[in-house]
Amino acid sequence: MRLIWIAIAALTALLAGPASGQQWPARNVKLIVPYPAGGNVDSAARIVADKLQEKLGQPFVIENKAGAGGMIAGEAFAKSAPDGYTLFVGANGPVLFATEINKRDAYNWKKDFLPISTISMTPLVLEVHPSVQATTLKEFLDLTRREPGKLTMASPGPGTTNHLLSELMQSSLGLQWVTAHYRGNAPAINDLLGGQVQFAFDQLTVSLQHIKAGLFRPLAVTSPHRLKSLPDVPTFAELGYKDFDGQTFTGLFAPSGTPAPIVERLHETLVAILKDPAVIDKFEKLGGEATPMTPDEFKAYLEREDAKWIPVVRKANIRAD
Repeated sequence: MRLIWIAIAALTALLAGPASGQQWPARNVKLIVPYPAGGNVDSAARIVADKLQEKLGQPFVIENKAGAGGMIAGEAFAKSAPDGYTLFVGANGPVLFATEINKRDAYNWKKDFLPISTISMTPLVLEVHPSVQATTLKEFLDLTRREPGKLTMASPGPGTTNHLLSELMQSSLGLQWVTAHYRGNAPAINDLLGGQVQFAFDQLTVSLQHIKAGLFRPLAVTSPHRLKSLPDVPTFAELGYKDFDGQTFTGLFAPSGTPAPIVERLHETLVAILKDPAVIDKFEKLGGEATPMTPDEFKAYLEREDAKWIPVVRKANIRAD
């Protein structure tokens, strides 16, 4: 009889395991990152992976799976088992735009991705090379109106938030400039440093060191409020341009169908991590902000971003290279 009860208990634990937030995780958890190591999204993933491992007692292992604007990683993630052992640290491009600009119905975030929480928000900064005769946003806009098509913007790639913000500004304000697409932030910024291109909308994570060194002149930031790291630089909103509030988010996702207890434990743990002063400081040093949301808040945010930016992609006929 005792053997029967032991067998029943073991079977009950086995069946309950995948749905139990208390029993999860029992082994390594994989975090898929859709970009190479060293970038903004990868840095955010590594910050939270270390803390998740510390709090949940199992390794959270980063797997960098770059390519096709993040779609390779997104497609692999969408096919993962919904058991809590494969998660996704996504951003605007891979989650919202990659399938649209690649014209491939590989996945749909509304159907395949279960939002857990945002991790961070990183604003963009409109910055110009010192050779550009503009010290304010107004002077920059006046210059582009006087000489349409003269200035060239450095874009880290088609369909990035940087590129979409540029297209939205041109369309909304009747402006015109040349867009030079690069394969990532590093080569784009290198050419801006060299003066081959004149300006960029760039993640503060990438540009802050160059701004502080006087190599770029910042004109406005896309955050809803002024930044501690650039307190003298106004926001687009305070200058009267409220539509240009694009930021790069990083967020944690589980595959759709992941049991609710696992989702709840993940969310509670991640929120606690993002409220840790040491973690907040790490994100601030990267030029971003630790930004937890509830799953419902995150989903609503994604729906708003989708509704705002997908029409920009279609109107500008943005396609992957």
